[in-house]
Amino acid sequence: MTDSRDQDGQQENQFDQSAQIAAMMETQAQWMRQLMNGGMFGAMMPGAAGTLPGVDAMQEFAANAARLQAMWTPGGTGASDSSGEDLSDAAAADPAHSAAAAAALADPSKWLAMMEGWTKSVPFADPAVQQSIWSDAAQLWQSVLGGNEQGASSKLPRKDRRFADPRWSSNPIFALIHQTYLLMNERLTQMAGDLDHLPPEKREQVRFATNTMLEALSPANFAATNPVVLERTVETRGANLVKGMEHMMADLKEGKLTHVDRDAFTVGENIAVTPGKVVHETPLYQLIQYSPVTPDVLATPLVIFPPWINRFYILDLNPQKSFIRWAVEQGLTVFVVSWKSADTSMKDVVWDDYIRAEIGAIDHIRSRLKVPSVHTIGYCVAGTTLAAALAILARRGEAEKVASATFFTAQVDFEDAGELLHFVDDNQIQLIEGMAKDGYIDGRVMAATFNMLRGTDLIWNYVVNNYLLGEDYPAFDLLHWNGDVTNLPAKWHSQYLRDLYKDNKLVTPDALQADGTPIDLTQVETPSYIQAGKEDHIAPATSVWRIMDHFQGPMRFVLAGSGHIAGVVNPPAAGKYQYWINEEPEVTSLDQFREGAVEHPGSWWPDWIEWLHSHGTQTVPAKGKRAPGMLKSDQCIEDAPGRYVKSR
Repeated sequence: MTDSRDQDGQQENQFDQSAQIAAMMETQAQWMRQLMNGGMFGAMMPGAAGTLPGVDAMQEFAANAARLQAMWTPGGTGASDSSGEDLSDAAAADPAHSAAAAAALADPSKWLAMMEGWTKSVPFADPAVQQSIWSDAAQLWQSVLGGNEQGASSKLPRKDRRFADPRWSSNPIFALIHQTYLLMNERLTQMAGDLDHLPPEKREQVRFATNTMLEALSPANFAATNPVVLERTVETRGANLVKGMEHMMADLKEGKLTHVDRDAFTVGENIAVTPGKVVHETPLYQLIQYSPVTPDVLATPLVIFPPWINRFYILDLNPQKSFIRWAVEQGLTVFVVSWKSADTSMKDVVWDDYIRAEIGAIDHIRSRLKVPSVHTIGYCVAGTTLAAALAILARRGEAEKVASATFFTAQVDFEDAGELLHFVDDNQIQLIEGMAKDGYIDGRVMAATFNMLRGTDLIWNYVVNNYLLGEDYPAFDLLHWNGDVTNLPAKWHSQYLRDLYKDNKLVTPDALQADGTPIDLTQVETPSYIQAGKEDHIAPATSVWRIMDHFQGPMRFVLAGSGHIAGVVNPPAAGKYQYWINEEPEVTSLDQFREGAVEHPGSWWPDWIEWLHSHGTQTVPAKGKRAPGMLKSDQCIEDAPGRYVKSR
């Protein structure tokens, strides 16, 4: 039992912590208002001479300040907080309060005191460790200010790429601010990891939550404490903040953070353009067959199952990056499943339906091309599903339908499944289930979850660049794909989180069944190629490796450089990254694999196609139904990439 006084103390700590964060943000907002009204330049500006702008500049500042304030006013293009209170109230604050807030940020001792108060309010803080922190902070203060006076900014004790710009170190105020933050970050992260009285999974959740909070509180994320933003504001007379506000308003309307120019790409026009036809369709997926570019093709076709939590065209971004186009150029007959984004019609869809869909696609291809078997690829969650499908086919005596299976960053054993495990205890799952509407979960929820796993890169980097600096969005195909979210069937999502991530049932023989057939991975003897990403934070290599512990057939494991996306989408022509192979037959763990692995430069794709050819090199002419839509009798549904990938 928990002592009620402990609960009261925890609630008080949490209240104090929230109040500290709110006070910090309010102070920065007030400082920014003072800046926009023409004051507080001088010493706060890196390299500034301490003089106010001229009359023309002040008039432009005033005009931009008026535009900025108009965006927040009721009845205009303003915004309100979660309680419905109009945010323009903050802009009506007392000017004297604004000046005091600005002075608080300009005084390093005030910043240090604010950090101290916030750190004391952390629920898991150890008083002895706190004392040590502030002893170190005092030394840091003396070191930073003293070193800066001597022109030794390059010798600041802590480095972080968020503060790599020289303006963070050339001005003593900003040097102290970011160095204090990095000290707090370092020590609080350490404290979160030292909670030995908690179970490992809870300790990891605390560590993750602490890291997420610390990322959000970086001084780089706020205009008033970011010297680069302050300088841009002076240069543009505040136009950067007006443009950034326009970006933020658009994102609030869309309900998601924008990473890329929304109008730069159109699916089927300048992205996902490899020629092909939709040759089969169900309420759950469309089956695309791509047109051959070689006179002969491998007799055994290939079907790719991409994850339904994203759009399939991550494998067909453009002709230079497209795995699909590259595979076609290697003389393969390539099919790809394009999953439908969930809507109300899919409220009863569960994992059985996706397993049946993969088996159904395999059977349709076999019937269409009159072949006994197919090669398969399963990416991420679709690879997990492919593993279950293989086990079911083996139990039914139909394993020969699949000539080989390739797994891109796919997991079957979720005991060590990485940072997504932070979202799969009962409370988190219930919270996610509560977000379901009309039988499906909005894809923006999943996008936010994945963004949180790399908050600095996928959230705060864009807040700084697009909201504070007012920069234009880039035209980047990968980021366009990342923002092109898909909805998920709520029943499937809940079942997947509980049965696989939380309870790890897939690796227990016959603990799960699908379509009336028990699932036992140890019955899978299909030749398998297993690819993992060295830096994958979604499907860690240690977790992907565990397929090797459950399958019984011949397997080849490849560790690719980079992560969940770039580790897969790495065309040979790019000459990027590397991969590792260990040919020793008795390797039984990833650690052993790494110890004896040989590094190869560039893409692993050529290794894969060589492996695929080792399972049959017979070819057939690329005619008839090998070239979709070429025969009058071959009534295809529509051109690739089809309708489903465009549905929102």
